[in-house]
Amino acid sequence: MPRAAVVADPDAARLARNASALEEAGFCVTSATDAAGLAALLQDGKPAVIIADASLLPAIGTEAPVLLMVDLDNPAETSARPSGIHDCITKPPAPRELVHRASALIDLVARRNASRQRAEALREQLRLVSAAVRATNDPQEIANHVVAGFGRTFKADHVLLATFEDERVPRITATWDAPGLQPLPPGVLPDGKEAHRTADLLWAGAETMSTDAPETDDPPAEGARTGEGGGTASGLSSTFSTLAVPIGEGNSSLGIIWIAMRDRRRQWSRAELGLIQHVAGNAAYGLIQSHLISSQQQVVKQLQQLDKAKTDFLATVNHELRTPLTSIMAYLDMIQESTEQPVSPEVHQMLDIVVRNTERLRSLIEDMLSVSRNGLDDSLMHFTPVRLGQTLDLVAAALRPLAKLQNVTIEVDPVPEDPEILADEVQLQQVFTNLVSNAIKFTPSGGRIEVGSESHAAEDGTRWATVSVADTGIGISSDEIDHVFTRFYRASNAMSGAIPGTGLGLAITKDIVVRHGGKIDVASTLGAGTTVTVSLPLDADRSRAN
Repeated sequence: MPRAAVVADPDAARLARNASALEEAGFCVTSATDAAGLAALLQDGKPAVIIADASLLPAIGTEAPVLLMVDLDNPAETSARPSGIHDCITKPPAPRELVHRASALIDLVARRNASRQRAEALREQLRLVSAAVRATNDPQEIANHVVAGFGRTFKADHVLLATFEDERVPRITATWDAPGLQPLPPGVLPDGKEAHRTADLLWAGAETMSTDAPETDDPPAEGARTGEGGGTASGLSSTFSTLAVPIGEGNSSLGIIWIAMRDRRRQWSRAELGLIQHVAGNAAYGLIQSHLISSQQQVVKQLQQLDKAKTDFLATVNHELRTPLTSIMAYLDMIQESTEQPVSPEVHQMLDIVVRNTERLRSLIEDMLSVSRNGLDDSLMHFTPVRLGQTLDLVAAALRPLAKLQNVTIEVDPVPEDPEILADEVQLQQVFTNLVSNAIKFTPSGGRIEVGSESHAAEDGTRWATVSVADTGIGISSDEIDHVFTRFYRASNAMSGAIPGTGLGLAITKDIVVRHGGKIDVASTLGAGTTVTVSLPLDADRSRAN
């Protein structure tokens, strides 16, 4: 098809001569004698080439290739360095030279555009490979994506990726073979120490290594080094053209990628090498991250196994402890209540101490049993309407004798309206019993405990009942407050003060609250006291859903 050319020249005779020469060469020519005419022609379409006089330069604003006619005797035209101009020719140009220069300029721009399009397509294909690498944490999948992506993108015959023995990545191998080709036989590509040595050498120099079959005499692309002796790499079959790309991190390599072509040469451009190294870098990062994640998952699995073993042990020990403890408590009751052989006041006082410690031991065993079950079994929880204020009064009444022994005051603020919540009454009583007994235990003589409650609506329209248990006790440091719900955790001041406890009460309390769809928070100031706040949903539907 004829190629479109726009010729613009204020010299009518020169314009006619140039247009005639181009038409004879097969061009479809349109012409203009001034800047306005040139601008109008360029608005109508994009020609294959523009041949314009330098005096019309300001009117030229197009992506089409421009061949500028310049008067060598005019300093203003020869000294100008206009942008967007692809080539210049002396005016008046010889007809044959004009046709040749115009045709060469069109071909040059076409080659550049084709090259740019190929580079964009290559970049997009390898971007998809990098995206696939980032989308998985499986090391083998990462390696498979890389070899398959390189193989299809560069139309290779074989691609191999291998990692070395290294603590940062797992030892894996991935291969890709073009459809219809048999896998590479062993020994064709270097492996083991030779591959490791090659990768270290290339990684240290931030290079790749390309090798051609012996019949090629072409020089290697910039950015690639040839094999030893300018031919093939040590141990590499001479029937292959290959590219070796190191995979590394820091100061050492982690693996190597081989891209191989059978019985044909392959020259690698700088852009191709840069993109290949970029994908190899993504693969190295992905392999390192996936190895770290796998290691962490393995550690978590081991911890879960240890936790299960500990839980099973606790369950067994609890069962073995509860049986004799039940008998002990029964016999103590019989001895204290016996009328036939009453004990002396001194013995009765000692029995009271034994009973209290036995009860403490029973409570400890119950806490440990709850932990051994990993919290409460939902099937064992029985939800019924419960009056919150009534529950708080019952808990306070039951614990006031203990508080009196500690010379601690318990005050329950009056509730204007006693909200009704859907809950397991026994478990809910355990929540507030744990919180108030904790407050008693950690509050010095003469201290005070205040239990308050209120109802409120949240921003999302849900209704909540909030109970706070505030004491004037020893408090918790800011460094330790985040750990108080951890099983078996005890604050340092409780340990140093020899305050008895197992570190299970708050962990069990939180588990019960969460299973009721609620929340629990702790605020404390060391030496000034602690406030624990429990929020429970008032909406029955929400409670049932939780």
